[in-house]
Amino acid sequence: MKYLTATVEMVDTIHHILHTTIRTVYPKYYPKEVTDFFCQHHSREHILEGIASGKMGVLIDGDSIVGTGCYDGNHITGVYVLPDYQGQGCGSKIMDSLEMEVSKKYDTVLLEASLSAVCLYEHRGYQTIGHGIYALENDVKLVYEIMEKKLKMN
Repeated sequence: MKYLTATVEMVDTIHHILHTTIRTVYPKYYPKEVTDFFCQHHSREHILEGIASGKMGVLIDGDSIVGTGCYDGNHITGVYVLPDYQGQGCGSKIMDSLEMEVSKKYDTVLLEASLSAVCLYEHRGYQTIGHGIYALENDVKLVYEIMEKKLKMN
């Protein structure tokens, strides 16, 4: 497996990965409004912005793109792996690459973890430093963990 910088030609595949993962995993943890919110947020336009930043990548297994990740400054903004590839170390490979990029300029990395991903991040050494709540339609609340990891020891 290899992690490469995403290109414009990959936008449809990345869109598919994001939406498939969100629609498969999130309903186990969140109400429908949260799933819909994330699918709307991860539009093709938003993905193209991530690609244009040069900070979005894809994980390739053979000839297939199986996951994606993105960061901005010292903030990991998303990690998604197709459900059929979860539990095989793909998320860890993406995280290794993102943390390596962040560590070039920062001592710590931050992320907002969905309820489904908190354990993965805790196993990687992240600690919860806060809780987020985002109000959605129908009085639904999106809740998540704000997590941090020290990348370099001072």
